[in-house]
Amino acid sequence: MLMMLQKFCGVLTLMLAVLYVYQAFYVIVGLVRRKRAHVRQAQTLHRYAVLISARNEEEVIGELIESLKNQDYPQELLDVYVIADNCTDATAQVARQAGAIVYERFDRVRVGKGYAMDWFFHRLREEGKEEAYDGYFVFDADNIVDPAFVREMNNVFDSGDYAAITCYRNSKNYASNWISAGYSLWFLREARFLNFARMQLGTGCAVSGTGFLVSAQVVRENGGWPYHLLTEDIQFSVDCAVHGRRIGYCDKAVVYDEQPTTFQQSWNQRMRWSKGFYQVAARYLGPLFRGCLTQKKSRFTCYDMMMTVAPGMLLTTAVLGFNAFILFSAITEPLSVAADLMQDSVLFLLDNLFNFYICMLLYGGMTMLVEWKQINARPSKKVLYLFTFPLFMLTYIPISLAALVRRVEWKPIRHNSSASLKAKNGSLT
Repeated sequence: MLMMLQKFCGVLTLMLAVLYVYQAFYVIVGLVRRKRAHVRQAQTLHRYAVLISARNEEEVIGELIESLKNQDYPQELLDVYVIADNCTDATAQVARQAGAIVYERFDRVRVGKGYAMDWFFHRLREEGKEEAYDGYFVFDADNIVDPAFVREMNNVFDSGDYAAITCYRNSKNYASNWISAGYSLWFLREARFLNFARMQLGTGCAVSGTGFLVSAQVVRENGGWPYHLLTEDIQFSVDCAVHGRRIGYCDKAVVYDEQPTTFQQSWNQRMRWSKGFYQVAARYLGPLFRGCLTQKKSRFTCYDMMMTVAPGMLLTTAVLGFNAFILFSAITEPLSVAADLMQDSVLFLLDNLFNFYICMLLYGGMTMLVEWKQINARPSKKVLYLFTFPLFMLTYIPISLAALVRRVEWKPIRHNSSASLKAKNGSLT
């Protein structure tokens, strides 16, 4: 039985290697082309609205608005809106005092950023403001934005080639602990070895949660924001691929994001992400597969997005699960047979875990080296948290399994920016 498992794992590994081999080329592009791509200066300064959906974010919302007010971009072309979504604190008051236009929303049924964004776009239409903007920036309340963010995004947007544009996502609190560092390194990897490479190769990118710009034309065509799954960002990205809309990437536009620091917060958040990926896969794998065959301009983007939402972690978990099943099944065998079977099974299990650890260590190590100057932490912590990064990724295994069977709802994460900003040593303005 163990030999059959090993053959099965070998076939599965080979299959995954073939399906994902294109991402190795992404890594090569990310390593070779380290310099940020040149983008021509925009001919037009477009007018934008900033959309911040916030729930009980009084401690951090002011800092984000301040960073938006300090943009190297004409303030008369940038309106900041805050949706105080089911708030029970002073988020709305703090946002108004900071200079934002605030809408308060109370809806305990349609909960989540996707619903709040849809509600906001319908409010703009009712107020006759739908035609006032060329695009909408979307941020989370705990973000801080680099002063050149809007100008750099406008340079890419002005080409007219993109339905949306995502940015370089860095961290406010990389050095807090192994959990925040795990998140941060993963997002830096996504920026350098996925979206940067996609942009260089001329294929479609993917939006990652926050710090993105969506064209007002797309919002009008959609009649609002019809993306209400638990991971509305990846749903939007996949929907763009299916409909032949291209998402761009701006490497020079930097947003700083605050990452969770407790395992309970991380578990809840990544449980939602895992469940959301399952939801997107269930709804879009069919259209994505058809897009691979029929979409001339976005055929490869459809394939890339199909591989992104495919439950690859479940396949890894299945291999480990089969092995664990054999390990426990050995208890029913005669002692002489059980001893050999259990020994082989344990060694096989440890070998798979070790290989996973090494692969993540190498991936994280490449990211750390390429992005060394962008990581806001002491060298000792950069190295230390490199070795805990694979452990962070291993925790996705129980999370992926739990997300299959548990009901998952959006849960707020408490943010505390002051400590995170101190860790930045004043490097943020």
